[in-house]
Amino acid sequence: MSADREMDAAGITGPSLREAYRRCRALNAEHGRTYFLATRMLSAEQRPAVHALYGFARWVDDVVDDLHSGPEAKAEALGTIDVALTSAFDRGRSSDPVLMALLDTTRRYGIPHVHFHDFMASMRMDLTVTDYATRADLLRYVHGSAAVIGLQVLPVLGTVGPGREAEPAAAALGIAFQLTNFLRDVGEDLDRGRVYLPADELAAFGVDRDRLVWARAGGRADDRVRAALREQVEQARRVYGQAKPGIAMLAPRSRPCVDAAYRLYGRILDLVEEAGCAVLSRRVAVSNGRRLAVALPGFARAVLARTA
Repeated sequence: MSADREMDAAGITGPSLREAYRRCRALNAEHGRTYFLATRMLSAEQRPAVHALYGFARWVDDVVDDLHSGPEAKAEALGTIDVALTSAFDRGRSSDPVLMALLDTTRRYGIPHVHFHDFMASMRMDLTVTDYATRADLLRYVHGSAAVIGLQVLPVLGTVGPGREAEPAAAALGIAFQLTNFLRDVGEDLDRGRVYLPADELAAFGVDRDRLVWARAGGRADDRVRAALREQVEQARRVYGQAKPGIAMLAPRSRPCVDAAYRLYGRILDLVEEAGCAVLSRRVAVSNGRRLAVALPGFARAVLARTA
């Protein structure tokens, strides 16, 4: 379905607002392949809002992960976004296309503004914090970088009962996806000078930052690193377990989409475990065949749910 038909279904009118949503959709299609595929299972009127939420997160992520800018330039860019975000919420309008779509989405679905301020706080942490001593320290960061993403999307997905009851599972799902990304991208994050794995848990296996850098540089199979990564995989699986009951709490039309994302990200976690130490030298990805194998049945369930 085209972007225009999705916006028609959502009741989004006005050329500038439609162009703003179109910009967010393009960001999602370009940078979030697994995420974008899962959104195809949502009803047409839900998709623009999800694209707007993704577009804002992508915009900020790109600033933080820009390898060609120094910390001061990144801090200035984040500060500019932060001021523009606060102004948009305070004034109820913005000329920036991504913020325009975001503001419209928060109004439509009553998404609390605090979730976006918490997200910005964690993104600012990325400019100064390069590792985390304990899981508690990591989870303070992950609240803003991932848990709030689940909480932002929840009102768009809808629930069969009070939304507040589904919030813990929605937050857990965002965290589970983030932990999966940390493991998949551990090598690339090392190149950026960051380690998103608790230092004390790595140390229990005789692993530290230097050991990870050594494994990244040489692509060497190392029992200690492999064992430490397996433990991190198990930690992530426990969070997936906390998130799974939340799928049944969602509105029926939204369940196939979230279930597909749950299974695709779970498969990435499996691939990380299967790759072992090799994940430090290459980035694992779900094959197109696997994506289709998950997506096609999910799409059929989504159509049936919308028909019902």
